[in-house]
Amino acid sequence: MTRHPPRYARRPEDSARQLLVRATVATALILLAGCASAPAPADPRPSSPAAEPSKTTAMTLLPGMPPPIDPADVYAADRPGNLAPAAAHARPLVYVPNFGSDTLSVIDPRTYKVIRTVPAGHGPQHVVPSWDLHTLWINDNTGNTLIPIDPATSRLGKPVPVDDPYNLYFTPDGKFAMVMAESHRAIVFSDPHTMAPRHALSVGCDGVNHADFSADGRYFIATCEFSGDLVKVDTAAQRVVGRLRLPGHAMPQDIKISPDGRTWYVADMQTSGLWIIDGDRMAVRGFLPTGDGAHGLYVSRDSRYLYVANRGAGSVSVLDFRTNRLVSRWQLPGHASPDMGGVSTDGRVLWLSGRYDHEVYAINTATGHLIARIPVGTEPHGLCVWPQPGRYSLGHTGILR
Repeated sequence: MTRHPPRYARRPEDSARQLLVRATVATALILLAGCASAPAPADPRPSSPAAEPSKTTAMTLLPGMPPPIDPADVYAADRPGNLAPAAAHARPLVYVPNFGSDTLSVIDPRTYKVIRTVPAGHGPQHVVPSWDLHTLWINDNTGNTLIPIDPATSRLGKPVPVDDPYNLYFTPDGKFAMVMAESHRAIVFSDPHTMAPRHALSVGCDGVNHADFSADGRYFIATCEFSGDLVKVDTAAQRVVGRLRLPGHAMPQDIKISPDGRTWYVADMQTSGLWIIDGDRMAVRGFLPTGDGAHGLYVSRDSRYLYVANRGAGSVSVLDFRTNRLVSRWQLPGHASPDMGGVSTDGRVLWLSGRYDHEVYAINTATGHLIARIPVGTEPHGLCVWPQPGRYSLGHTGILR
């Protein structure tokens, strides 16, 4: 099947037309969001754990989904050190899939050094924790397999044949794995252990890749990077129930829901910022420019901040969830291309792959300073920091709740 042009081509020499589109979209939507000014930078350091969990919720949850610890914060289970038993037995490591090298680099987060590099299929894209936290899956995209990793030993197991596994998610009830079959314009609902396909959902858009779930688990929103669409899918019915075409020449990437479950943020690599979305109504609320090539989105361990990796700008922007404003921008020294990754167990380090620089960045979340720059293979992509706090995984490089 014909593939799209090479993914994530860098665009340092945007045409005048593209720049005009960006400026027009940004100006109009900044006014819409009321975000023309921002307060002085705040310290995005993880604070103390949240108060005792609430025992009641008015939400009608997806059947079989674990009830939220705190209905007001979908990330309440992700506090520093709050490891589930399955994750607590894992070796503390950072797993880096090198798409261009067909390898997996394994980093010791204590020494900031690569301790092992092993073959990992052909075109590995992401390393994804399973719903039950017992397995990490390498998305061997071009090789059409999912390769299991035992987190306790860090050893790779026998590859499982899966067609076009660009990315991988899990339904909140743990009943299905969701293979993001990008080239087939489909999401394949599969057995979460064997990965045998059960239902292929055609999404009707190009480049379906990233997703996140509503607070009640009843729907999720997926991004389609090549057609500029967002698709809303009923989790239980496994059918598309909504669609939104983003303005301009959008190229949506990662997506994250706010702690209170009311707002969705979509990184747009082409318009270089965050779309602010009402997921229930599937409507655009506004736009925040963050930097060239906005790509990966990661939540701080105290649920206060959203870290935005600006791959083209070599920077990380920090959004304050409470004010819905950008409060910091961390510029990485020299040439850098921060892409995808995750936050350390204690919340003190943001780990990001350097997509076009054959390296990984470890960034201090208290100061934004670069702690380490670690050489790895070619085109490192969706690295996974493991273990991470939380009760179960929704997939990608670690969306835990």
